[in-house]
Amino acid sequence: MSRRALRLVLPAAAGALLAFAAWVWVGLPPRSEVRALASRSPTRTRLMEQRAEEARAKGRIAHVSQSWVPLSRVSRHLIHAVVASEDQNFFGHEGVDWKAIEESIQRDVEKRRFARGGSTITQQLAKNLYLGTRKSLLRKARELVVAQWLEADLTKARILALYLNLIEWGDGVYGCEAASRYWYGKAASDLSADEAAGLAAMIPNPRRLNPRVNAAWHERATRRVLWLMGLAGDLGRDAGGLGAEPPPVPVPPEEEEPEAPGSVAPPPPGTPPGTPPPDRPAEPTPPPA
Repeated sequence: MSRRALRLVLPAAAGALLAFAAWVWVGLPPRSEVRALASRSPTRTRLMEQRAEEARAKGRIAHVSQSWVPLSRVSRHLIHAVVASEDQNFFGHEGVDWKAIEESIQRDVEKRRFARGGSTITQQLAKNLYLGTRKSLLRKARELVVAQWLEADLTKARILALYLNLIEWGDGVYGCEAASRYWYGKAASDLSADEAAGLAAMIPNPRRLNPRVNAAWHERATRRVLWLMGLAGDLGRDAGGLGAEPPPVPVPPEEEEPEAPGSVAPPPPGTPPGTPPPDRPAEPTPPPA
């Protein structure tokens, strides 16, 4: 390329880049709003608003089921399952896993479409809170910025608490407490390892990847999460004891041993001391030949 052409192209490219950066910035939430999440738990997210808009377009009313719980009331199994399946480097990155993004871009190029992958738990939280799920380079750029802000302003435990309480887990179901009660009929603190894996398996596409819409697909996804939980067994060290201790597995009562032949049952209440035991019933007399 000639110098004359470069003098024309470079300013145009720089102008386009500045325009894109400005457009990204305009769509960002106020930084003060992100900082406030350290102590404020939002009750409404951009994703909830998006689902309400989609429902209105179909002539329906969007219902929201959500109950906020602290991490101390979330099963450790669920924390393990979510981190193992969604972001195994959660406790090691600063909001963005650049290696995962690079691999995701390569998959996008190969498939010639936006494929899922590469987003950390922090990025997914940013998307749920402020941006919605519609895929575009603009939304992805804003997601990267907000994720960095979240990591700078909040602790890992707080990010995880917001994520588990706000993400979608079915049509109108948000947060792990509502999801646990909706799908398994119990509190989030009481989830077993298999149930936690079942919830984590729904996260990529909760309105389709669930046991009611496609049980076989959900079962395969659950087995994959359990496998990832086994591979990521050391996550408990990084989690630092976050979450509720799972309830103990009930042990069935021991069966009573049958009485030995000839044993005597204890006397009924009120029997005077020293009363001899009753005679054993006589053997039946065989009929005459």
